[in-house]
Amino acid sequence: MCEYCGCQSLTTIDELTREHDEVVRLIGHLRTAHQDGSAARMAETAREIARVLDPHTQVEEQGLFPALAADFPDQIAALEAEHRQVETVLGEAADGVTPSDPTWPDRLLNAMDMLRDHILKEQDGVFPAALANLSIEEWETVEATRARAGSTLSRPAA
Repeated sequence: MCEYCGCQSLTTIDELTREHDEVVRLIGHLRTAHQDGSAARMAETAREIARVLDPHTQVEEQGLFPALAADFPDQIAALEAEHRQVETVLGEAADGVTPSDPTWPDRLLNAMDMLRDHILKEQDGVFPAALANLSIEEWETVEATRARAGSTLSRPAA
């Protein structure tokens, strides 16, 4: 995790980072459920991950990414494509459904491996780039997007 540039001193980046941490924690639960052969537990955990990622992705795609896209178009396009891939696999477990496709558990784990790499790209690339490149107005847009999207995590006590 990035801790060298100071970007986590910004509330929005700190919240995005905490959401990343929660997703990584939940991926650990997915692996345990997979080892136990429990597709139902995997589906339940996939829904938890999707619940955390929904507002998180809104903040990135409606706030951070547009502000960085002019300077980093290929990187932002790749990150958005990865979001779609993860959403597709997680979406198969939406609405309380345990996917019956026998390939789904392995496809889910593969998507989560990609997501872990994706998280590192954001924390080591996107967040520091945002700190260095975004104007006050762009940060206000990011913060307004966070306010609209909300978060599934509670804020730490001050």
